[in-house]
Amino acid sequence: MRRICVLPFLSLAASGVFAQEEGVVVSATRVPQPSLEIPASVDRIYGDELREGRPQVNLSESLGRVPGISVQNRQNYAQDLQIQSRGFGARSTFGVRGIKLYADGIPGSMPDGQGQAANFDIGSAQSVEVLRGPFSSMYGSSAGGVISVQTEDGPETPTAEAGVLFGSYGTRRGAFKFGGQWGSLNAIGDASRFETDGYRNHSAAQRDQLNGKLRYGVSPDTSVTLVANSLRQPQTQDPGGLTKSQVEQDPRQVQPQALTFNTRKTVYHEQSGLVLNHRLDAGASLQAVGYYGQRWQEQYLAIANNGVVNIDRGFGGGALRYSNPLSEALRISVGAEHDRMHDRRKGFNNTNGLQGALSRDEDNDAWSTGLYAQGEWKFAERWSADAGVRRSSVRFRNSDHFLTDGDGSGDRVYSATTPVAGIVFRANPNTSVYANVGKGFETPTFLELANRSGGASGLNFALNASSSRHAELGLKTVARSVRLNAAVFDIVTSDEIVVDTNVLGRASFKNVGHTDRRGLELAAETIGTGPFEARVAYTYLKAVYRESFSTQILTAGPQVTVPGGSQIAGVPRSTLYAEVRYRREPFFAQLEGLGKSRVAVNDPNLEFAAGYALLNAVAGLVQQDERWRFTEFFRVDNLTSKNYVGSVIVNEGNGRYYEPSPRRNMTVGVQASLRF
Repeated sequence: MRRICVLPFLSLAASGVFAQEEGVVVSATRVPQPSLEIPASVDRIYGDELREGRPQVNLSESLGRVPGISVQNRQNYAQDLQIQSRGFGARSTFGVRGIKLYADGIPGSMPDGQGQAANFDIGSAQSVEVLRGPFSSMYGSSAGGVISVQTEDGPETPTAEAGVLFGSYGTRRGAFKFGGQWGSLNAIGDASRFETDGYRNHSAAQRDQLNGKLRYGVSPDTSVTLVANSLRQPQTQDPGGLTKSQVEQDPRQVQPQALTFNTRKTVYHEQSGLVLNHRLDAGASLQAVGYYGQRWQEQYLAIANNGVVNIDRGFGGGALRYSNPLSEALRISVGAEHDRMHDRRKGFNNTNGLQGALSRDEDNDAWSTGLYAQGEWKFAERWSADAGVRRSSVRFRNSDHFLTDGDGSGDRVYSATTPVAGIVFRANPNTSVYANVGKGFETPTFLELANRSGGASGLNFALNASSSRHAELGLKTVARSVRLNAAVFDIVTSDEIVVDTNVLGRASFKNVGHTDRRGLELAAETIGTGPFEARVAYTYLKAVYRESFSTQILTAGPQVTVPGGSQIAGVPRSTLYAEVRYRREPFFAQLEGLGKSRVAVNDPNLEFAAGYALLNAVAGLVQQDERWRFTEFFRVDNLTSKNYVGSVIVNEGNGRYYEPSPRRNMTVGVQASLRF
C-alpha cells in the first residue's frame, strides 16, 4: 500500500455551491436566494438537527426527512450508503451515483459520476442542502439531484468540544472539535473515530475521519478558504447479502462465501482544496476553487477469479465562476469546470482470502468538462424567470496492460447540452408557485463500463449515456406557524442503463428504451417558538419501465423478460417520515417514524422486500452557562423491535438481494464544550 500525502494547489476554478446564510439554500441559479424565489425543490437540514441525539456517523440518520430522497443504511460499511433522489441512484450496488455530491463547494463525486457519502463529516457540518429536479443538471452529468454539505465556521470565541458514544453491537464513537476566530483568520477542525462490531456477523468496521477549514480575510472584498479532509477505513468486513430464506432463518448470519474468501475492504481517502472569493464592483463576484486528492482502495470479493480489486486513484480539478447583477431585474452567472481522475487498477485472484495471481492490469482515466450560463429575470412585480444551459463532456479511457486475454484498450466521449427553465409567481410575500422543465444527462460509471457481455477484455464502450426530460410544478408557503412545500413531477428517461448479464459475480450492462418516474412530494414543518415542533415528509413515486426487455439476472441463469410496466428495482412506491420534538430546558425529547412500501429486488419483479414502519425515540438533558455546555442523551432505534430488511442489493447475481437491519438497539452519548 502506498502512503498518501495531499497538498492543496490553486487553480482558477469555481464551485457551484456557495457558503450559505440563514434562510438561504442551495440556489438553482448558483446564487444564494431565499427558497421562495427559486423555481425548484430545495431543502436544508441544519447542523443541530444532524447532531442532537444522533450518532453522527451516517447521512441516513437525517436525510429521511427530505421528500424525494430515500436512503438505505446497508449495515455494511464496506459498501457505504445507497441514496436515491426521485428514483435515480437505485441501481447502485455501492456508493452514490446519479446524484452530485459536494462538500464545501468541492465535488465529492468523481468525473464518472460515482461518489461516497462516507467522506462527509457530520460532526462539523453546518448544513446539508438537497436540490432535486432539472436544475441539478447545471451541476453536471447527474440527473437525480445535488447533495451539498457545508462545514461550519469556527465560533467567534475559541471553543473546544468533545463527545463519546456507546451503543448496541459494540458501537462506539469518540470525537474532538476545536475552532475559533483570531483576527482575520477563522478556523475549525474535527477528528473522530467510529468503531462497531456490526449487527451482522463479519461486519466489523473502524472509521477515522479528519475535517478542517481555514478561512482568511485578505480584505473586506476578498477571502481565501482552505479545506482538507481524510477518511481512513482499514479492513472493513463485508457480510454480503442474504437470500429470502436465509433472512427468515437468521438475519444476522453471513454468507459462507464471505468467510471463505474473507470479504473486506480498505479505503484511504484524502483531499484538500483552496477557494477564493472576491467581490467586484457593482455587486459582481468571482469565485475560484482548486482541489486535489488521492484514494487507495483494496477490496476482497466473494469470488475466486479476479476477486481482489486494487485501485490507486489520483483526482483533482477546478473551475471559475462569475456572477453579475446587471440591474435590479436581471442577474447572470457563467462558469467553467474541469475534473479529472486517474486509476491505476489491478485485479488479482482471491485464494481463500489471500491475494493470488494477477488477473487485471490497466489504467482508467476520466475527464469531465462543463461550461454553463444561467440567468434570473424579474420581468414583473410578482413574476421571475430562471433559465440556464450547460454543455457537458465526459471522456473515459482505458489503457490495458494485461494482454494475455487480448488488448482491451479504448476510449469513449459522452457529450450533451442540457437546457433548463423555470418560472416563479409570488402570490403574496409568503407564498410562491413555480414550474420548471429541463433535460438531464447521466453517463455510465467505470463500474458499469467494466465488463463486456460474453467476457471479452476491455471496457464496454458500446454502453451509451442515458438522457432524461423533466417537468415539475410546485407550491411553497409559510402560513402563520407552518412551512409547507409541495411538488409534482414527471420524468422520462431514454437509454436507461440496466443489467445485461450476471456471470460469476461480474455484471455487464446495456441500454433499454424508456422509464417513467412520476411522483408527488409533500413536506410540512412547524416554525413556531413553543416547546413542540413537528415535521412530516411524504413521497409517492411510480418508477417503471415503459417497454419490455430481456436480462440475465442470476449467474448461469436463463434470460428472463422484464415486462413493460415493471417497477424499477429498489425504488419504494411510498415513503413517509414524521417527527415530533419537545424542548424545554434542560430536557429535550423526540419521536420519529419512518415507513416505506415494499420494493422490487430485481427488474423482472420476481421478488420483493416487504414494506415496514419504524419508531425511534430519543431523550436528553442539557446543562450550560456562559462558558460550558454538557449534553447527555439516550436513543432507542426500532422501538418495536421489528425484524425488517432496510436495504436491498438490486439485481444481485446470486439471488442474495437482502441486507437485514437491526432490531431494537440503543445508544447513549455525552458531549461537552468549553468556550475559552
